Amino acid sequence: MFQKIEGIVIRTIDYGETNKIVTIFSRELGKVSAMARGAKKPKSRLASISQLLTHGHFLIQMGSGLGTLQQGEIISSMREIREDLFLTAYASFIVELTDKATEEKKHNPYLFEMLYQTLHYMGEGVDPEVLALIYQTKMLPVFGLNPYFDTCAICHQSTDFVAFSIREGGFLCKHHAEQDPYRVVIGEAVHKLLRLFYHFDLARLGNVSVKDETKKQMRTVLNMYYDEYCGIYLKSRRFLDQLDKFQI
Repeated sequence: MFQKIEGIVIRTIDYGETNKIVTIFSRELGKVSAMARGAKKPKSRLASISQLLTHGHFLIQMGSGLGTLQQGEIISSMREIREDLFLTAYASFIVELTDKATEEKKHNPYLFEMLYQTLHYMGEGVDPEVLALIYQTKMLPVFGLNPYFDTCAICHQSTDFVAFSIREGGFLCKHHAEQDPYRVVIGEAVHKLLRLFYHFDLARLGNVSVKDETKKQMRTVLNMYYDEYCGIYLKSRRFLDQLDKFQI
């Protein structure tokens, strides 16, 4: 059976001397993997369509196991991203997180749209670090994680947040922050932005400007929370950490 899908390439693995296994996150089927025979050959008709981050239409011969990519038509090569090292690093983080969070052939058009919008904004010049933070925050429910972003994790009041507790799984107000000696002290903007990112519609994103210190605190909170409750390892996150040191 042949299936035409719209999707974004989120992972590629070399297979043999000339082939690739391409993983596509699609609007119609969710995550789909397929063999792209000969795609490593420069003159192959599959060479360009099988590149990481490529957005396009794909024709796949489906089977009980791994499908076969027959042909494709590029909608966007994401050239603006792929030609910039820092943009590529953040985009790789986003697609790797998507890959880790999803199973094969689980239909999720909302997640496809979020992935597409995030990469589209990145190509238009929106701060890639902020986009990665937004995406990482919105992916929490996909992993089955629901931190206390709206209320204190202990007393459930909705004001005076001063810290984040990995142990309690959310923000702590000033009256209960001392109960966790390992709490992460945060600024007021960290709580407001994480709560906003968690709930708002990404399609309504306007001009966004976040201070470097606020971004650093948000990244610390999210990474620690993921490490404690999700336990996934992302090569792209390690590379981002290295780039961050390089920028300093």
